[in-house]
Parts: sequence; C-alpha cells; structure tokens
Amino acid sequence: MTWWVPDSVWWDGRLHTGTALRDGVLTRVGDLPEDGERVRLPGTVLPGLGDAHVHSALVDVATLRAGGIAWAWDLGGAPWAVAAVAARHPWLRFAGPFLTAPGGYPSDRAWAPAGSCRPVRSVAGAAEAVGEAHAGGATLIKVTAHAGGPVLAPEVLAAVVDAAHARDLPVVVHAEGPGMVAAAYESGADLLAHTPWTEKLDDALVRACAARMTWISTLDIHGYGTPVPERATAVGNLRLFLEYGGKVRYGTDLGNGPLPPAINPREVRALQDAGLTPAEVLAAMADPVRPELSWLPGGLDLDPAGFAGSVATARVLGPEVRPRHIV
Repeated sequence: MTWWVPDSVWWDGRLHTGTALRDGVLTRVGDLPEDGERVRLPGTVLPGLGDAHVHSALVDVATLRAGGIAWAWDLGGAPWAVAAVAARHPWLRFAGPFLTAPGGYPSDRAWAPAGSCRPVRSVAGAAEAVGEAHAGGATLIKVTAHAGGPVLAPEVLAAVVDAAHARDLPVVVHAEGPGMVAAAYESGADLLAHTPWTEKLDDALVRACAARMTWISTLDIHGYGTPVPERATAVGNLRLFLEYGGKVRYGTDLGNGPLPPAINPREVRALQDAGLTPAEVLAAMADPVRPELSWLPGGLDLDPAGFAGSVATARVLGPEVRPRHIV
C-alpha cells in the first residue's frame, strides 16, 4: 500500500503539514509504519474535487480528469448513452433522462439529444418513470420545471419526488422562471440544478429553501466571464441563501456554452462573490465519501485573491501521476 507524502494536505477543513495520507487516513510522517511505499509529492493533496452538473452528451468526458475533475454528476441525457459513458468512467454519477411534462423543456431544444426527455403524464406515471430511470442505473432523478412551456402539475411533480425518495434517490429540479423555485420546494425536491437567476427571490422562499435544499451553483453560464444582469441576480440569490444557512454544491452545467472542461476558476470566483470563503468553496467542490483525491502541484493558496487560480491547477491523483522521488 502507498502512503502519499505531500508538502501539505487539505483535510477536514484545514491545512495539515508533516502528514501522509492513505485510504482517507491522515497520519503524522513520524508515525508511519516501516512497511508500505512512501511517495513524495510537492504541493497539496485534497479530497477529490468534482462538478455536480455536467452533460456527457455535450462534452468529452474522457478529458475531464485531465482538467482536475475527480468526479461528476450527469444531470440529464439519453439514458442508454449516459449509462454507457458511466460504465467506462465509474466516477460519473448520473440522473438518466430529463423527466418533464409532455412538450416541456428541454424537449423543445435542439441541443437535447434524442431520447433524453421522458414525459410524465400523470401521478400514476410518475413511479413508472422513476423506476425506469433507476433500472437504467440512475442514482439521481432530474426533473424540469420551466415556466416558458408545459410544466408538470404540482401533484405529478410531488409524485415524482415521492417515488424517487421511496428508492432513496435525491431529486434535482431545473427550476426556471416565475413560480418554479416555489414549485420545486413545495414538491419536496432535494436540489436545484441551478442557482435561480431569472428574478430576485422572495426572502421567505429563500429562507425555506435554505432549511432543506441544496443549490448547485452554475453561476458562470451567465456571461461566461462577462458581467450580465442574470449573473448578478443569481449571485444575489445565492448570497441570501447562504446567509440563511443554505448548502451549495459547485457545478458548472458543463456542455452549456464556452465552459472549460476542467475546474473553472470563473465559477470559483463567482462563489467567492456570493460570500464563500476559500475553505467553504472547497467544501462545495469535494465529495468526502468518494475515494478520489485531487492534487495541486504548486500548493493550495488560501488567500482569496489567488485561491481560484491555484484550485484551477488541480489534477486527479491517479496512477498516471508520476512522483518526483520516493522517501
């Protein structure tokens, strides 16, 4: 077994030096047993950093780990195609198809691959749709609630959530437009696929969401680095959500426009703009139950000004990494 011996380790929310890491266990270098290989690494090792909103049909998944993405969630695609990608890349968790109202978003969008939308027509059909997704390997359920077209009736959306929860599957809702965040909350859904951006949300609704839901950030899809009103609205909503104690996950909606297939420093900076400290951003990016590790060869810079740039150098600590020397 191999002990990684980096310059520093970011673990349990703080930076450690003089330590080694193996199988999620941190040990002082002076206390290491004699047996086992010790691999010296410059820089900082962290829990695996990931992206909680990607679309494998719209991006080359095989390139993501080279960009520092240790794990990802696919939030909507043709179920057989996504399952095939996940079989080759087991660090990819997926939701299967978009569950939507007949004719609803994104079935009316040219970018949505054939077979990626599964219409749900009734309360009775909700359990069937969830069961199909689960049988296809989905460990998340994705639902759309887009005010620009047909949407699921409240009782049907609630039935989807109930059927998913009966199988211990969290539900992620794409909530876009007036009334859609409230509909997602009232259904009992667990996550929003995006920080709401179409309007400033009512304080009471944000407070309620913060008590129970997680929001996936996706802030950089608004302007891709150019200031636009939608980004400002989303950052403002997220700031209020965080002030009320809400939990956010780093996610980019990778495949939606000119986003880097890697850790996105613009998304990191946007999270900082919403009020997160570097330590809180890392918590939003890491999945502590997964075995993957990330590595910053130049070390972790916790100064807010340099933080995003340092995190964007992340590499996945896998067998392709060649250590400089053995200690």
